[in-house]
Amino acid sequence: MKVAVAGCCHGALDKMYETLELLERRHNVRPDLLLCCGDFQAVRNEADLRCMAVPAKYRHMQTFYRYYSGEKKAPVLTVFIGGNHEASNHLQELPYGGWVAPNIYYLGYAGVVRFRGVRIGGISGIFKSHDYRKGHFECPPYNQQTIRSAYHVRNIEVFKLKQLKRPIDIFMSHDWPRSIYHYGNKKQLLKMKSFFRQEVESNTLGSPAASELLQHLKPTYWFSAHLHVKFAAFMQHETNSKEELPKATKFLALDKCLPHRDFLQIIDVEHDPNAGDSLEYDAEWIAILKATNSLVNVTQNSWNMPENNGLHAKWDYSVTEEAIKEVLEELNHDLKIPCNFTLTAACYDPSKPQKNMEPVHTINPQTTEFCAQFGLTDINDRIQQAKEESSGRGECEEQEEEEMDSTGSAEEPSEYNTDNSGLSSFNPDEIMLDEEGGDEDLSTCSVDPSPDHPPEFSTSFSDIRVMPDSMAVSSDDATDSNNEELEKSGGSRQGEERSPTERSLKRIGGDENGNSGVKKIKRRNQAIYAAEDEDKAD
Repeated sequence: MKVAVAGCCHGALDKMYETLELLERRHNVRPDLLLCCGDFQAVRNEADLRCMAVPAKYRHMQTFYRYYSGEKKAPVLTVFIGGNHEASNHLQELPYGGWVAPNIYYLGYAGVVRFRGVRIGGISGIFKSHDYRKGHFECPPYNQQTIRSAYHVRNIEVFKLKQLKRPIDIFMSHDWPRSIYHYGNKKQLLKMKSFFRQEVESNTLGSPAASELLQHLKPTYWFSAHLHVKFAAFMQHETNSKEELPKATKFLALDKCLPHRDFLQIIDVEHDPNAGDSLEYDAEWIAILKATNSLVNVTQNSWNMPENNGLHAKWDYSVTEEAIKEVLEELNHDLKIPCNFTLTAACYDPSKPQKNMEPVHTINPQTTEFCAQFGLTDINDRIQQAKEESSGRGECEEQEEEEMDSTGSAEEPSEYNTDNSGLSSFNPDEIMLDEEGGDEDLSTCSVDPSPDHPPEFSTSFSDIRVMPDSMAVSSDDATDSNNEELEKSGGSRQGEERSPTERSLKRIGGDENGNSGVKKIKRRNQAIYAAEDEDKAD
């Protein structure tokens, strides 16, 4: 079957789907599935805009709300993961995944599904070491810290994914696995993005958690986004025994969704011709969720996942064939994911803008139904209970003070020492908020929805590339590629502390005398949200 893969969507759904329709008209190629690697921006209304970690002037409504309201419907089944520019309050409603609109499915914090027999997994968010070992404690209304920590990857999601034993065909992450650049044309990458050089040479670019998953899962394909540059790599995995067949992963990072950018890729994937056309649950993944349910943590206390170190009675949460069989029997062997999308918030009305709409913490019926069916903890319900309990004990103020400390100084060291969300140096194609500063006051910042009829894109067919039969990088192109394991080439557990020079890059702004009385934001090119800046970025 044909699978279309997109990078950072940034809410431009009309652009994506129009490009796919153009592909069909001109070349008679119609993808069966669309995958999006984060920064999807499922923004339903003005309150959702307030929960997106970008400066207020870049909070534009875009076009998702039309699909949410039913005005439009996605022409192809779309599956996506979350990135670091999302309506976090909306995605938080679906921690285990679910429909954000008809025919548009979110994988959750981490998830695995099947389509036509193809096994698709993913993990949402970006890596930050100081939040990695915390639980999912955030909920709207967010403060200056939680609006960002809400999309940071947690160790429990990585732990769950590492329990998978059956092969994965496709995996998605927003930020790149650390060290993957050593397996592709690194010279060309640095030519296009010279500001990556420091991180590449110190092996700190990308996510160590994603690198760990790449080594463990060894999927056939791995797709990422985040850094707004197209990059291919081919990683040959080492075998654990003579009996194990060699495995390799074809990695592809996609560009952002803007006119005249190569942001879509079409690949041919082997599938089961006897499988149906519905998105399906993955029985092994459901069994793992059930097995790890006792590990769910909704506090900001840091803790490590169970491991074989003499401190835990149980550390292996992988599931048996019998446990998988039980899941199949519970579902009467019908794995089809129900089309139970439900509106849980008012939809944006261009004729009646509500700039002062406030976000609320919502429990989504899809999650309630999913948890009841499989005996799982509803994370949002647990968060609400914890808030009520702490309020009763008079601990709210203390918790707020703890949340305001974004340095993680009170925590034990993370298992990953380097606090790296993909970049620490200046990247002209990314927006990141200063971890120690912050955006405008979230309770008073203005929102600037786009007009009802946003500027039309002049769709160029250069936006599409068809994947060749092999994504392998030739030995001539794979500069400095030694086919070493990712761990050997820098290792996800060998992170380095940032130098003062690197840390200083997190603070920009202030007046000409160097004063910094105004709260600052770190801007890695506003072209993400303003297409007119594209020429300047390039």
